[in-house]
Amino acid sequence: MAETASPEPKRGREEDEENVSKKQKVEAEEEKKPFGPVKLGNKTFGSSLELFDYFNTFLHAWGLNLDVNKYEHTMLLELLRKGHPEADEKIGGEICAFQVRKHPTWRSKCFFLIRGDESADDFSFRKCVDHILPLPEAMRVKHDANRALGKRGGGGKGRSRGGKGKVNTLSKVSDS
Repeated sequence: MAETASPEPKRGREEDEENVSKKQKVEAEEEKKPFGPVKLGNKTFGSSLELFDYFNTFLHAWGLNLDVNKYEHTMLLELLRKGHPEADEKIGGEICAFQVRKHPTWRSKCFFLIRGDESADDFSFRKCVDHILPLPEAMRVKHDANRALGKRGGGGKGRSRGGKGKVNTLSKVSDS
């Protein structure tokens, strides 16, 4: 009488292999994150705070709805390519320009890319910076369950929108 393996142990082994594979992917991704100087364009940044400060200052100093200059275009494009987890999808072809605009939902300044087909899409410089060089925990984007459910909570935006609750001290440096 031949013995046959039951499906449960096989599924268990497959799940273990899948979990090991996911863990290896996460570890490989972590190894890719540089912990030293990072070069974007002609500029080298020694820390995540330097990188954050550069783009935060740029975001709040640039005029609304104006195409950025060639140098800043290169800086934003490299930030997207190196920092956005789905850069190719976000870029979606040729980028003609970058602008600072008010986000229609969050009403805060943020960077927008404008594609060759004249479509526009926002992106978070903070998330890109954190992906390149991890930001201190207090500066990371916080995911808010209320926002995921479509409610208008303050969440990761750094301030309460409902009139109740505490105001986050990082509200001055929040982005979309």
